[in-house]
This record gives sequence, C-alpha cells and structure tokens, in this order.
Amino acid sequence: MEYDHILIRYGELGLKGKNINQFIQQLQKNVQEAVKEFPNVKVNRSQGRMFVVLNGHDPEPVIEKCKNVFGIYSMSLAMKVANEEEAMKEGALDALKQHTDAKTFKVSVRRANKQFPKTSQQMNQILGAHLLKNTTGFKVDVHQPDVEINVEIREKATYIMSSVIRGAGGLPVGTGGKTLLLLSGGIDSPVAGYLMMKRGVQLEMIHFHSPPFTSERAKQKVLDLTKVLTNFGGPIKVHLVPFTKLQQEIFKSIPERYAMTVMRRIMYTISEKVCHKENILSLTTGESLGQVASQTLASMNVINEVTNLPVLRPLVALDKEEIMEIAQKIGTYEISIRPYEDCCTIFVPKSPVTNPTRKKVNYLESNVDFTEFIEEAVAGIETLTIHQAEEKEEIFDDLL
Repeated sequence: MEYDHILIRYGELGLKGKNINQFIQQLQKNVQEAVKEFPNVKVNRSQGRMFVVLNGHDPEPVIEKCKNVFGIYSMSLAMKVANEEEAMKEGALDALKQHTDAKTFKVSVRRANKQFPKTSQQMNQILGAHLLKNTTGFKVDVHQPDVEINVEIREKATYIMSSVIRGAGGLPVGTGGKTLLLLSGGIDSPVAGYLMMKRGVQLEMIHFHSPPFTSERAKQKVLDLTKVLTNFGGPIKVHLVPFTKLQQEIFKSIPERYAMTVMRRIMYTISEKVCHKENILSLTTGESLGQVASQTLASMNVINEVTNLPVLRPLVALDKEEIMEIAQKIGTYEISIRPYEDCCTIFVPKSPVTNPTRKKVNYLESNVDFTEFIEEAVAGIETLTIHQAEEKEEIFDDLL
C-alpha cells in the first residue's frame, strides 16, 4: 500500500462561524494555485478536511509547496482504504512497518462516519491488538509513542496516517482584504508583507525609485523580493513610482533635518492615491519602533497625519535580530542585503529630527507646493504583476 493522499487540517479556520465556508473555499483555491505545476494532483474537500490527491506523484515536492500555504495548520501523508475492518488492519500494519527505528506506538481512531458499526475505542483495541500480533519489537505507549497511527473513518473511505507535518498556520491569503506594502528593498518590509499574508491579507506593493541615483539592479531587487513572497500568496502587483524629481525638490526646499519626514509624508500621500484606485483598505510598512529617526512615535504621529487609511506595522515591537531570523526563514534576506541603494538611503540627513511636530512640518510644507510633482509621479507609475512561475535569474542576468 502507498501514501496517495495528503490530508490537510484547518486549525484556526475550524473556529470560524457562519462564514467558515468562505475561508475554506479560499484555502482550497490557494492550495490549487500552489500545486498547479503538478498537473495530475487534485484538491478535494470532505467533512471538515481537505485532501490533496497525488495520483501517483512524488509527495515530497507537493508537501513543500503546501507548507507555504497560509491557513493550513498541519498535514499528513495518508493511505486511503475501504471502510472495512480488514483493510484498516492491513493499512495500519503497513504504516507501522515503515517506521523501522520506532520501538513504541499508539493507535488513535477518529470515527467521523457514525454509521460505521464499531466505536472509535473498539477500533483502537482491534487495530492495536492486530499490530502487536503481527510485529516484533513494538510496545504500546499511549503517552509518548515513537509513532502514532492515526485512523480517520470517514463517509466514503478510511485514511491512515503515521506522521504529522506542521503547516504555515494563519489564515488563507485573500480572506482579510488587501493592503499596500511600502517595499523599499531592505530587510524589514518583505518580512512585514509575509506577516500580513499570514493573517489572510492580500498584498500589493509600492516602490519609489529615483533613477539615476538608484539603479536598475535596485529595482530588480524589489521585483525579486516580490517573487519570493508570491510563494506564500500567489501573484502580486507592484506599483513602481518615479520619485527622482519629487525627491530632489524635497531636499532642495525643506531643511535637511526635516526632509526625511516630509519625504515619508509624500510617500504616504502617493500610496493613498494608489489605494483609492486599486480598492485597497490599508497601508503596511516594515517600521520597527525606535529603529531609525523616522520610526519614533513622534515621527509616526506626524507622518500618519497625511492619510486616513490605517497604517499597519506588523514589526513594530520586534528586534532587528528577530526580523532577520524571519527574513532568513522565508528566503528574502540574501536578496535584501544586495548592495544597491534605494531612495531612502541615497539622501540621508546627517542628523534627522527624531521628535518632529505636526505644527512645524505643516509650516515647512506650506512654503512649498508639491502638488505638480506628486501628480507627475502618480501619472508615471508603472504597474507590474509578478507571478511565481517567472524566472528571476534570467531577468537579473540581463542586467549583468
């Protein structure tokens, strides 16, 4: 017998109320998107479980894809057998024998099909006795077994499993609305995007680039980061804002200490315009409290003034080391540290203000009219859609 299914458990989704089907349908759609490169693999649902039907495909690459799908609490490779006692005995024995290093086991039967004539406890005893009788060197340990044989008796078939693989957790991407992530190309913002997707939020990106001060490689770095994040939530739109003229005007017209604060406010203003156009309900940043001058509470308060949208900051209480650990885990760290300047690092004031006031910043902005520059930047926005199937290496090689 062989493992021909992957059984998916929902975890947190199971706690939802009347709208639970909305979450489960979105999860099924996301799993189908994740495994679409395997043409014979199918995704089905039944009685509070989801099944990936392998149809003879090697399970390992399919499991690796499913590990990145938010909303999956755990998975197990499963054998599908008939709802017959002898078939269950044979399947459970085969599952146990595959664990050659184990010394102890436990059988856990879950009878979802209440029409099955024997109870879960009766089947535990029957299957446990069969395993002991037909193996040598195994003992039963119901508290800390080396192997737990899980048997789910469902309406149309029984599924036998002997291992549990941890999923990504969270909620399915697409169930929590959309947010616009300000993606600089550094370490923090991709991690912020990852954590928002984990709560079911669909991402769109906005990136401000200032050629010739920022290079095409810096722009490509942002696209490569976006491509990594598509592994967790499907295709992502990227809005590329030409920021050169606007940035030069800011640093020409605003005192140096306040230039970064005003620049961030204008970024929020442009981002809000994109949100209104794309029906996006929030902004997301990679800010961590106190990390740099623009990330103090005073700075956040002043910068937030220009938008009525909620600004989500999933990293606000994390240390840099914690952020870096997540970046390494999700595969964005090595891309983020590529040595290409972004618009936030090319004009860095020597001593930026850390405690700006709204009154002072509004006064400085009142002496300069940025409207024409903002409209020009918005009109010049280039929008790309990044798909998981794109080959980032080929794109990057063209720039060498």
